[in-house]
Amino acid sequence: MRVENSATASAPIAVTVNGGPRGRKYGIVQAALGVVAFSLTFPATAWGLEGFGPWSLVAVRSVLAAVIAAVCLLALRVPVPARPHRAGLAVVAAGVVLGFPLLTTLALQTSTTAHAAVVVGLLPLTTAVLSALRTGARPSRAFWLAALAGAAAVVAFTVRQSGGTLTGADAYLFAALLVCAAGYTEGGRLARVMPGWQVASWAVVLCLPLTVPGALLALAHEPVHLTAHAVAGVLWVAAGSQIFGLVVWYRGMAVIGVPKASQLQLAQPLLTLVWSVLLLGEHLAPAAPLTAVAVVVCIAVTQRARG
Repeated sequence: MRVENSATASAPIAVTVNGGPRGRKYGIVQAALGVVAFSLTFPATAWGLEGFGPWSLVAVRSVLAAVIAAVCLLALRVPVPARPHRAGLAVVAAGVVLGFPLLTTLALQTSTTAHAAVVVGLLPLTTAVLSALRTGARPSRAFWLAALAGAAAVVAFTVRQSGGTLTGADAYLFAALLVCAAGYTEGGRLARVMPGWQVASWAVVLCLPLTVPGALLALAHEPVHLTAHAVAGVLWVAAGSQIFGLVVWYRGMAVIGVPKASQLQLAQPLLTLVWSVLLLGEHLAPAAPLTAVAVVVCIAVTQRARG
């Protein structure tokens, strides 16, 4: 990937995407790293909720992420995004920085991480659909069949994991699914015209006028009990999920495209379940290995299918 600065400080930064085999492999690796980072979000959020209230956790994680991003932007003297890109950044901020973290955190108060993984299981398909509507992309029939099969396998597994019943948190989870898919779609589009790390950074910085007073208000009304788990959880969702994960994710999407990158997320619920066992002590269902094989096959088909 080659980045060129424009002649004027206010102009957007153009990103030339390497579309060769090596470039596509690089994009897949980047997107996969994003999936690994995101897979830790729910367990880290569960840890954070041990010491923070839901509103405090979301606001504090956003403020910490924005501080990290602002330092990087100032140190590198990155110009303010051009006006045509600001609406897209607002969509990323509303969906990925504010909407998804808040809605999933509220859901995780009464839902297990295994049940919440249903959101992530449906996210790739929802992102692919929104991307097709937004960008005019037309993936092949094989792509859609594999995507639907993968989504069905993940949904069946997560519903079975939760006992086959729906919880009161489902409204939060499905709303989070829609807003996050919109943010991913817009972020992937922007990452083709400006570096992915700048998309992620400007999105969290854009939220500061809301997150700073929100953090102060939430901390004043919700009790805080700092424990090792709580601190580690909030630090990961701020730096790992909100910064590192989004940076590599958007860079990957810029190279291989939003629909194909979104299908790599089919592996995310299964990774989340593994982390849930290791970090939270939850029990993994016996069907996990079979589901993992089905998901890997679907991912392989979507990566080979031509648009």
